[in-house]
Amino acid sequence: MPAVKSPRSTSFIPWPPLALAACLLATALAGQAATDPKSAKFYEDALTRYEKRDIPGAIIQLRNALQLDKNSLPVQLLLGKALLANGDVAAADVALNEALRLGVNRVEVVVPLARAVIAQGKQREVIDAGKFSLTGLPPMVQSELLIVKAMAHADVGDQRNALKAVEDARAADPGSVDAWLAEVPIRIRARQFKEALAAVAKAASLDPKSPEVVYQNGAILHVQGDKKGALSLYDRVLDLDASHVEARVARVGLFIDLQRDDAAAKDVAELVARKPQEPRGWYLGALLAERQGKQQQVRNALARITELLDPVPIEYIRYRPQVLLLAGQAHYGLGEREKAKPFFEAFQRVQPGTPVSKLMASIYLAEQNHDQAVEALEQYLRAYPHDAQGMALLASAHMAKGRHARAAGLMQDALQSRESPELYTAYGLSLIGVGQSSNALAQLEMAYKKDPAQTQAAYAMVGLYIRGRQPQKALTVANALVLRHPSNPSFQNLLGLAKVQNRDIAGARAAFEHAIKLDSTLLPATLNLARLETDSKNFERARMLLDAALKDDARNSEVMFAQAELTQRIGKSTDTLRWLQKAYDVAGAKDMRSSLALVELHLREGRRADALKIVQEVSANVPDNLAVMLAMARVQLANVDFAGARGTLTSATRLANFDPAVQVEVGMLQLAARDLAGASYSVGKALASRAEFLPALVLMTEIEVRQGELDKAEARAQQVIKKAPRLAIGNSLLGDIAVARNRPAQAIEFYRKAHQLEPSLDTLGRLFRMLSAQDMQAALKLAEQWLKAHPGDIAARRMVAQAHVRNKDMAAAREQYERLRTLAPNDAGIINDLANVLVRLNDPRALEVAEQALAADPNSIAAIDTAGWIAFQAGKLDRAVQLLRDARLRSPEQPEVRYHLAAALVKMGRTAEARDELQFALRARNPFEGREAAEALVRTLK
Repeated sequence: MPAVKSPRSTSFIPWPPLALAACLLATALAGQAATDPKSAKFYEDALTRYEKRDIPGAIIQLRNALQLDKNSLPVQLLLGKALLANGDVAAADVALNEALRLGVNRVEVVVPLARAVIAQGKQREVIDAGKFSLTGLPPMVQSELLIVKAMAHADVGDQRNALKAVEDARAADPGSVDAWLAEVPIRIRARQFKEALAAVAKAASLDPKSPEVVYQNGAILHVQGDKKGALSLYDRVLDLDASHVEARVARVGLFIDLQRDDAAAKDVAELVARKPQEPRGWYLGALLAERQGKQQQVRNALARITELLDPVPIEYIRYRPQVLLLAGQAHYGLGEREKAKPFFEAFQRVQPGTPVSKLMASIYLAEQNHDQAVEALEQYLRAYPHDAQGMALLASAHMAKGRHARAAGLMQDALQSRESPELYTAYGLSLIGVGQSSNALAQLEMAYKKDPAQTQAAYAMVGLYIRGRQPQKALTVANALVLRHPSNPSFQNLLGLAKVQNRDIAGARAAFEHAIKLDSTLLPATLNLARLETDSKNFERARMLLDAALKDDARNSEVMFAQAELTQRIGKSTDTLRWLQKAYDVAGAKDMRSSLALVELHLREGRRADALKIVQEVSANVPDNLAVMLAMARVQLANVDFAGARGTLTSATRLANFDPAVQVEVGMLQLAARDLAGASYSVGKALASRAEFLPALVLMTEIEVRQGELDKAEARAQQVIKKAPRLAIGNSLLGDIAVARNRPAQAIEFYRKAHQLEPSLDTLGRLFRMLSAQDMQAALKLAEQWLKAHPGDIAARRMVAQAHVRNKDMAAAREQYERLRTLAPNDAGIINDLANVLVRLNDPRALEVAEQALAADPNSIAAIDTAGWIAFQAGKLDRAVQLLRDARLRSPEQPEVRYHLAAALVKMGRTAEARDELQFALRARNPFEGREAAEALVRTLK
């Protein structure tokens, strides 16, 4: 049996640097309900069926498992993959996103989810959405995802980026056959047959027996007109894999071209028998029946095609021109021109200027829709200028309509006026929409400078000045607006906001009341007055104002948000949640302020899954908003999705431009996401904008320490001390640098000075950590003094407990953790730490306590892994495997978790799966608890 693991918890970590403490604290949150072990047997049977390609059977068993436990990560993930394999792409999308929501790591989900999204016609989502970012993915997964992205680029007609994605896929995984095969259809579309053949040859050198390699080779010959060569290769494909649909469809087409109707009919029968849901089989059957004059068979086949394709949402197939054309022709052949029309229109959007335009024009003419007929035919005749039938149809359309007047020069006129104040205003307002406040302000100021009558620019400027804490500028512009437009209630309301920031409370109240007098329905003025009364602790008047506003409009989410602000100020958190939830129920993700406030409340109170669901909806609504990106990153960190957070923050730092405060916030989150290079880049942009910005100086010093650039870090720390000599942070940074240089005595002196300047938990933590490594008794004495003055300080007591663990004094650690449980009985990290200590002491309560930690935070990877590992050691194999599968899906990059799962799988007899897990765990040379045991275990499986 593998060795007992050492204590492991999210809290067994070095004390975080000062600038990161708040950020990291916000990620230590709780989650949702634990999984039900009764579903494990259904899952294991489904997994076996899935591996044997019994997809329908696997789906049945997985749904049985979900009836017992809807929150099982392995079940949701496998269900998504099985549904995708079964062609139920919408349901697959739902299951895979549910797996993500429950906590499955993005690495496990991103490729099948991308395939499901593409199958629904959402190619742009795969290309652009942050959840399909490559950041943080291992090379093989990057390669697979890039191949899907290449398909998406090709579908939208972007050959250059499609080929770039293919090249990147090969760079990520040089041995990938699929990365070479992905190039072939792209080259065929561009009629670059030489390059296509070269790609197939390379794929064949990697896997000469692959049916897909042979098929792609045949496809190239087919398009080039080499029917005999293509037919030979299709025969070979079907010898290797009789279920290969594309090869059989292509071979039927060749048989029909070659007048070999008997062979074609045999293949059609085989195709329909194997794949009755494949519409191309029925269409090819219709072609054969038409040759034989069997019109009823033709109609039956066409009707069957419409039965198969009509239920499919047209957006699912909008990038599948062959399927669009098939559906359109089936309806057209049945005389159902109105039903054929949307399919032909969608086909034209993908492949404009084809002969389908003539069919469309005939439909438009029958509808008396002459303008669209003219448009379709003119586009077609640009490609086929000598088509007599097309010209005749166009002549008919013009005669019915008269001479068609064309508008021209609009774009040129717009370009000529691009230096106008109006365009500066429009540009500035658009930048506000994507969260680039600094750049927006520069554009608006330019507009206002060129033309002070630009009221939209002025109005937006006041708002940005208020947000940027430039009260005097805000007041100056607001007063100018009111002078120009004294009867405008909105400008009076804006003046009130400016006066609030200038601490003129009486003037602000007067401005808001004057705005309401000018227009009693002006809700922003009422809300601002209510907030003013809230800030002035006139809570009853604030409530009366808001209640009256809700009476006028019971479904106004802005008023609900203001109610939430009021209840939060009074301290009624339950009412705050209720109001924010009501606002979200009414407005959804469109009300970004209420939605993000609800996200933050969920995070603060430990509801990580709820926070993730809402922020994903908001992000889908406004994907390029900086505030949304930062909220998304915080939620991803709370859900331990470091790869997803890194991708989100890479986009955020680009969008934040050179805003120093925002870049520092991004950098802090990037450090929490373990993206040191990204953090350095973001903070560098902040310093490029404001070289003396203290938060950026501090954070860059921390980054340089981590990067080993200690001379640079020391110089910067001295700069921090010079700028803020009364703050502890400069000496704390010098202490960190001394630690990095292995000068413990010097580090202690710096930390002691920092603690003297600012006695705080942070300075205590740094000093205690260093003292405990040199003189445990001195460290404990320091901590005892602090705890005597701060008896309820949970973090400080936990720090002491962790020091005992590091010192291998488990009895003392247990005593501290037991006391901590009385202070924080529901803290999952504390309970999990205690379980790990009990394991070390061979205490039989270890499993019970581990399960308690899991109940307190069912989404904690540490708690899940601890409970699973202790269950394994206790001989509870089913429970252990279920928990360890869950932990592995949430955090596949952790080798220790993979080793634990492998050990349990070996006991179950699933040695092949165990070997894969061990090989991954041991692939990196990094040490982890149990590595030697993992190496010994893998040797037994060879």
